[in-house]
Amino acid sequence: MNIILFEPFEIGKPLSKRDERAIHLLKVLRKQVGDTFEAGIVGGNLGTGLIESIRLEGVGFSLNLREKPPPRLPICIGVGFPRPIQLRRLLRDLANLGVDAIDVFGTDLSEKSYRDTRLLTDGGSHTALVEGAVQARDSRIPLVSAYESIDGWLLERPWEKERSSPYSESGKNRSLRITPILVAADNVRPEAALSRLNPLGRPLVIAVGSERGWSDRERAELENAGFVRHSIGKRAMRTETACVAATILAMEKLGELE
Repeated sequence: MNIILFEPFEIGKPLSKRDERAIHLLKVLRKQVGDTFEAGIVGGNLGTGLIESIRLEGVGFSLNLREKPPPRLPICIGVGFPRPIQLRRLLRDLANLGVDAIDVFGTDLSEKSYRDTRLLTDGGSHTALVEGAVQARDSRIPLVSAYESIDGWLLERPWEKERSSPYSESGKNRSLRITPILVAADNVRPEAALSRLNPLGRPLVIAVGSERGWSDRERAELENAGFVRHSIGKRAMRTETACVAATILAMEKLGELE
């Protein structure tokens, strides 16, 4: 763990000694009473924590959090439902990279059973997002939304709206007030290459298909919605790999890797 993150409701309560964060502090970092550690609140500030007591009931701590977390990237990823185990890794990795929002939707060629995953409702997605933030020494996590189909996603156009999230500054994700560039990652008959994109400071919405890619019907729907299909290379990639590759390419074009 690069930082210890706490949920807002955990403040003022001892951290159970069976909690993996307490185990990390006491067993891995070998912290003792009076020692400090890097800390933060999910959706809030960063700073330091102080271990005030180590008792049977848990680890008592206080927090001094005065640092603002890093800004979110002006990137929204829309992705066809992958396998649940891949989705968990994908949420973790995209949170680690710092994207603003992640939209998951059904596609023509994706397995319908993947949409029934409980990961998005049983707290598993939140855990994966926090893992990614911890690795990045960040406290904010992307807003995750699910749609039955890509048609619903394209109809709603959520990137044009102010989307509420309990884990973002002031309770809201950044609104993409500047008209975003709409990109569909596609290596089949692409119109351009993502590596040559010049966003000129504009936010990006990047759509990535499921493991089997886009259907011709979806390509037409994406085009009608204003998306331009961009190649991210000649190789066929796993969905999670394509999302990460597209995000890093976009980060480079936005000047976020300098």
